[in-house]
Amino acid sequence: MELTYYTDYALRALIYMGLHPDRLCTTPEIAETYGISENHLMKIVHGLAQGGFIQTRRGKGGGMKLARDPEAITVGAVVRYMEGPFHPVECFRPDNRCAITGACELPALLDQAFAQFLAVLDRYTLADLLQSRKQLQKRLLATGRANPQAASTG
Repeated sequence: MELTYYTDYALRALIYMGLHPDRLCTTPEIAETYGISENHLMKIVHGLAQGGFIQTRRGKGGGMKLARDPEAITVGAVVRYMEGPFHPVECFRPDNRCAITGACELPALLDQAFAQFLAVLDRYTLADLLQSRKQLQKRLLATGRANPQAASTG
């Protein structure tokens, strides 16, 4: 199972915002810190806001912050929302043309595997990902891309 970059970057953005709960974070700042496309991150931020994970404020002095406490944001919920429905093989898709659909055991097996995968992710929250706060901040500063003033808060 491999998550899309969309979900990977969403989790990283949430971690970043979780490290800075006392202020609004900006898309350019997060994109620069992680070395990712600002345009791509803007789409991700939009998705996170639509999903109710973050709050955004537009305009001068705007930015984004977590909409809920880190303890209330499960990794499983973020993955489900950002990935959308899982369609690991053709028989899960609406345009299924597989000749062995209905006789094959693969869908049941994969359904069970994905349920277990998500059950594990549901046991962890953003707060769990922020446990090593000082190490995370130190690593972000070590990239040379992070804003030292921004990374020292929180």
